[in-house]
Amino acid sequence: MERWVLLRKGADFKSISRKFHISPYLAVLVRNRGIIGDQAIQDYLYGTIADLYDGMLMKDMDKAVEILLEKIREGARIRIIGDYDIDGVNATYILMEGLRGLGAVVDIDIPDRMTDGYGINQNLIDRAKEAGADTIITCDNGIAAAEEIAYGKSLGMTIVVTDHHEIPYREENGERKYVLPPADAVVDPKRADCLYPFKGLCGAAVAYKLMEALYEASGKDSADIDYLMEEVAIATVGDVMDLTGENRIFVRQGLEMLQSTSNLGLKALMECTKIDPARISSYHIGFVMGPCMNASGRLDTAKRALELLDAGTKAEADILAGDLKALNDSRKDMTEDAVKQAMELVEQTAAGRDKVLVLYLPKCHESLAGIVAGRIREYYYKPVFVLTDSGEEVKGSGRSIEAYHMYEELNKCSALLTRFGGHKLAAGLSLPRKNVERFRQGINAVCTLKEEDMQEKVSIDMELPFAQVTEEFIKELELLEPFGKGNPKPVFAQRQVEVLAARLIGKKRNMLRMQVRDSYGTPMEAVYFGDALAYLDEVERHYGAEVKRDFFAGACQRIRMSVTYYPGINEYMGEKRVQITLTHYQIT
Repeated sequence: MERWVLLRKGADFKSISRKFHISPYLAVLVRNRGIIGDQAIQDYLYGTIADLYDGMLMKDMDKAVEILLEKIREGARIRIIGDYDIDGVNATYILMEGLRGLGAVVDIDIPDRMTDGYGINQNLIDRAKEAGADTIITCDNGIAAAEEIAYGKSLGMTIVVTDHHEIPYREENGERKYVLPPADAVVDPKRADCLYPFKGLCGAAVAYKLMEALYEASGKDSADIDYLMEEVAIATVGDVMDLTGENRIFVRQGLEMLQSTSNLGLKALMECTKIDPARISSYHIGFVMGPCMNASGRLDTAKRALELLDAGTKAEADILAGDLKALNDSRKDMTEDAVKQAMELVEQTAAGRDKVLVLYLPKCHESLAGIVAGRIREYYYKPVFVLTDSGEEVKGSGRSIEAYHMYEELNKCSALLTRFGGHKLAAGLSLPRKNVERFRQGINAVCTLKEEDMQEKVSIDMELPFAQVTEEFIKELELLEPFGKGNPKPVFAQRQVEVLAARLIGKKRNMLRMQVRDSYGTPMEAVYFGDALAYLDEVERHYGAEVKRDFFAGACQRIRMSVTYYPGINEYMGEKRVQITLTHYQIT
């Protein structure tokens, strides 16, 4: 059962409205997002790339720049070692493009998810050495690879780590002792001794900051690489970073650039997936383009997604985009099968009664474990680990809920694990097969979640009568974009909404279009993209089988409900109409 909570944060909304030329309603929404103070409000509403921080504020950035300038002057071979997800691929491309622009001798390597696993390893270092690489730069990985980097240093290599993940630590006498890898420079804003003001950057953003600083130090204009903010935006949304602070500026700017991008690969991917560049939003990155780019690292090799970004001709770009879309379509089918198996485990075994779900699906493709964990987390609102066989050991991915810090909880069970890493809401791990059941018991034994922590909370920004939903207000809401994690779409609510008429829509006829009316008598067109059959079952529970049977023949007019919604414009045949999208409902 969901918990609906109306946010009631106080402020002088009329004053904010006057000062920033917004409506009092928008002032409430800004305050609800924790934005306090004139400068913070100004940055949130109107921040530009001029408001981004200087990358040289990051610990070791000066060292990394000095090393790379010297290597470029010497003509030393530099190898970039990225990662196979959307953040790692885009970070790799940013470093490659930036360094090529400075005349560096540079190449790349990206680990294979199945044979190499996550991040830099001894095999990748050996490959770099055999190829004549003098220097390695990691991106989106490396912070947890102390042993591997020590091995690379023992071969006489220069190593620069750029990462954004949590710094590994061990507990000693109740204190955390952070463990940094022995690289020549370690650039990670999450370092305890890093004074960089914004800690929430993705790996691609850290890579971009390094290139920006390198261009300035080499006497070139860092504006020459502004176009790479497209990749920063894609990585930030695709890696589900909080859309606050600098991330908000990067994504807003990157989306604007994508409307007229000159990158042939990105153009082809938008065309292939039927995205109108003029209307591209964070949604399209997170749910259309991003999954296609991630699919190459899941089912094939992430180097294909990198090749897409680096495509030199339209023909090459079109082929690669089509391949990635086909891979993603295949991934969707495999995911549905794995989700079904996972739900059976939750419903039919003891593991489903735990507060932390540890689901062992030995035949699930290991690259899908995180997606499956996310789907199960959404359905049951519990932290979820999905484990699967990978050669001699078991690998897995976890997805968490707000009240459960996944990385810290894994740290409590580190003795059972071969390797693990991640952050509050997501993690990866590997362990011996014999430890699977011990891990399930152990991670639950240290769990302190309460029942209310596992009750999904729907935070409502305000009750808003339908009469206030106008084209002007909908246009004003664009100031709050981009939406995503850390900056959710506003949630509006209205009680005692009457259903006047309804019909099924969608290819599978499983969604609803309705005419509704609020308690003030204002009618509104509404759509509900959730499960229409579940909605009708709820109607039956409250109003009986007869009303459910005759729902589409007019019996729906007896139904009252409270709803949460988001307003928008429905354009059809050149005609614009205001409508609302229902997100949650409670039939009364």
